[in-house]
Amino acid sequence: MLKALYGTQEILDNLPHRYPFLLVDRVVSLEPWREIAAYKNVTFNEPFFQGHFPGQPVMPGVLILESMAQAAFLLLALSQKHFPERIPQDLKIEEFKGRIGYFASADRVKFRRMVEPGDRLDLNISFLRLGTKAFKVAGEAKVFDQKAAEAEMTATF
Repeated sequence: MLKALYGTQEILDNLPHRYPFLLVDRVVSLEPWREIAAYKNVTFNEPFFQGHFPGQPVMPGVLILESMAQAAFLLLALSQKHFPERIPQDLKIEEFKGRIGYFASADRVKFRRMVEPGDRLDLNISFLRLGTKAFKVAGEAKVFDQKAAEAEMTATF
């Protein structure tokens, strides 16, 4: 079993999201300024399951994308907070300190498997491009080592 590298409190300290829109439960690995692995435990009491869909609950695809986006922001925030000495040389980090990032686009989005109550949604994110005004990541979400979704996402500050 993987040991949590960062738990709930560290996630709350580094993301502005709160329940019911906090969609990352643990960070299990972090390679600063490069990639992150995290997960979301999907439970039956999630509020979206009441209407999506009664009798056959399925996690909405847009929330799977949101969980990947939150993991991407954690990659940036945790790298900045705990590994400032490893920052890429061409990046002026002071330009985005204290700023909130916003989801700007999602490309090459594919949904491959339904995510249901009881699943653990494993999130793997890696930087494709990192700048002071925007960044782009490749994201993948899996359940039981089966790909549930993939996307390239861009965020701006």
